[in-house]
Amino acid sequence: MDSQDVVKVSPGAPTALARAWLWLGVMALIGSGLLALLLVFSRTPGIQDVFPLKEFFRSALIVHVDLSVAVWFMAFAAVIWSAVGGAGLAGLGWAGFALAALGTLVMTVSPFFPGAEPVLNNYIPVLKHEVFFAALWICGAGFTLAVLRALLTTWPQRIAAEPLRFGSFLGAVAAAFALAAFYWSWAMVPKVEEPIYFEVLFWGGGHTLQFQHALLMVVAWLWIGAHLGQPSKASPRAQAVLFLVAAFPLLAVPLIYLTVPPGSLPHMELFAKLMKWGHPYMGPLIVVGMLSLWGVRKVAAHPAKSAFVASFVLFALGGVLGYLIQGANVVIPAHYHGSTVGVTLAFMGLAYVLLPMLGFGKAEGRMAVWQPYVYGAGQLIHVLGLAWSGGYGVQRKVAGAEQALVTLPQQIGMGMMGAGGAIAVIGGIMFILVCLKAMSKRRPA
Repeated sequence: MDSQDVVKVSPGAPTALARAWLWLGVMALIGSGLLALLLVFSRTPGIQDVFPLKEFFRSALIVHVDLSVAVWFMAFAAVIWSAVGGAGLAGLGWAGFALAALGTLVMTVSPFFPGAEPVLNNYIPVLKHEVFFAALWICGAGFTLAVLRALLTTWPQRIAAEPLRFGSFLGAVAAAFALAAFYWSWAMVPKVEEPIYFEVLFWGGGHTLQFQHALLMVVAWLWIGAHLGQPSKASPRAQAVLFLVAAFPLLAVPLIYLTVPPGSLPHMELFAKLMKWGHPYMGPLIVVGMLSLWGVRKVAAHPAKSAFVASFVLFALGGVLGYLIQGANVVIPAHYHGSTVGVTLAFMGLAYVLLPMLGFGKAEGRMAVWQPYVYGAGQLIHVLGLAWSGGYGVQRKVAGAEQALVTLPQQIGMGMMGAGGAIAVIGGIMFILVCLKAMSKRRPA
């Protein structure tokens, strides 16, 4: 089945905008990958003593996370929304892209300004510096325009006949709820200088944003399966209903904000419960994705197939680890690394599908086929190392001697983390090289 049978990407604004957002996502990954090498070295036993990167660790970690999660995920979400959306409101789309690109550039250089104080809060860690805050606001404005355009251009004419487009629209709804939560918290949470301020500021929106990522991940899975000639066994109507079920917990977001003050302990507890009890609503949709994965098992080697397999394994592992969290140890990053890497791999696979549809060359060759497996295997070792270490009490968000790796199991676990991280960096570099090679070959879309 040709990928055009899945979602037809219209020429003009949809193709041009999707192409531009893909470039931004790849550029964000390049910057994040360079920082990732230093992050791995700063926590690997032996190497951490040769290169004392303790102070740099925190600033690099912040920019790495923001580029590889916040910018990359939102940029690729905009790729999907542009590809499935109509041609209207192109000016709004280009304004959003320009602001997001500018904000990303400013964010990348912000650690080099003197006096930047790193704060390792969850979801969107920050550097306490005017330049970094300006970058956040510029990026936020750009992605807000992208989400607004998505809401207005991705609504399907026939929901039951276009489940992937409907799933993409629901992803935009989740993004809109998340952005509203960020702005609402910023307006309502008292401005205090304590690091906890940024934790509570991004808490509600950060939890909400996970629904966007999960919904779009399944869109990517089903799109990949159909592209490989194995469309979902579920009917389009059933898929649309399951997307709606998966998005249903989002209705709790405005209710929480209307009934509980942002930043309060009950507010944070309710969003933690939303993550715990809301994400299982994705279960039936995940099963549909699993059946699609089973359908492609006999398909010939293809980069998108490799990404689909690796994505499902990592996302499932991350989900299981989420229910094993006890205390503030490195089981927490093991959980979110598994989950977010599952999303990243799904987006990588869909990128391989979309490249020729957007007028670029195809992702071809052995490197393209093996890249998701290399990246996924490295992340698997990385996640298992963190989970193992967390079981032995290694704390999160520390580096160097602060890790207090006094027992052999702790050292083994963090050694696995370092080795897996290094392999994953290689896999990430492979993805960038494959994309750059294909994106250098322009052809009529």
